[in-house]
Amino acid sequence: MTTLCQTTRLLITVMTYPHPSSKYRELVCTAGITAQGEWVRLYPVNYRYRPRHQQFHKYQWITVELRPHAAGNDKRKESRQPRLDSIRVEGAPLSTDDGWRERRAIIDNVPQHTMTQLQELYNKDRTSLGIVRPTRVLDRDIIEASAEWKPEWQVLFDQLLLFGEPQKPLRKLPYKFQYVFECDDSPRPHRASIIDWELGTLFLKQAERLGSESAAAESVREKFLNQMCASDRDIRFFIGTRLPYNTWLVLGVFWPPRVCQTELFD
Repeated sequence: MTTLCQTTRLLITVMTYPHPSSKYRELVCTAGITAQGEWVRLYPVNYRYRPRHQQFHKYQWITVELRPHAAGNDKRKESRQPRLDSIRVEGAPLSTDDGWRERRAIIDNVPQHTMTQLQELYNKDRTSLGIVRPTRVLDRDIIEASAEWKPEWQVLFDQLLLFGEPQKPLRKLPYKFQYVFECDDSPRPHRASIIDWELGTLFLKQAERLGSESAAAESVREKFLNQMCASDRDIRFFIGTRLPYNTWLVLGVFWPPRVCQTELFD
């Protein structure tokens, strides 16, 4: 029996750095929030290989036809399989004017949790996406990683070139970045890697500009810690799991300026 698709409208809030895929060349973990405040994960999305008119941006509304995820090992509550040709982009990304008012109108109405609460929800009903508001961001660790893709991915790239398949260069980041942060739920800090597309893009641009990968990594740390997590920012993390081990990761950062409630609704 064929499962019918359901047309869904959602605001894109999460786009992770691409990773190789034997079936789709590469994939981007993409997620968003519906007008009803519900999380949806779109997978798979071969973002860089979509036509330009389907290349949405963060905080942009789209409509897309979705069906329950066909992959047998993905039982996560929010996972949906998009019909990629059905993606339609609506207008420009929501503005950051007036203290990010347009974006706050959506994000502030979505439930927010501690890490422990999210983990409990996962055990209960496979909830695997959510918003965490840390009480304090302690650090941003930089961990050296291999600068080369795993051999099986390099074989894939070589095969695509051999058979004339169009292939857009995809650089492996030579570092992993982790947030160290506290919530109200635990006396010990949490650690979670961040895999945001914007972080990867910033690193590559800075490495080219500065001529040093280590300097580029420090530049990323300055941006994602000292600027985005400064005391005058109302910081939230978009948190999600990665298969197959369902490790919790920071998928993106929401960092509007702190404002008084009276300012928000004046």
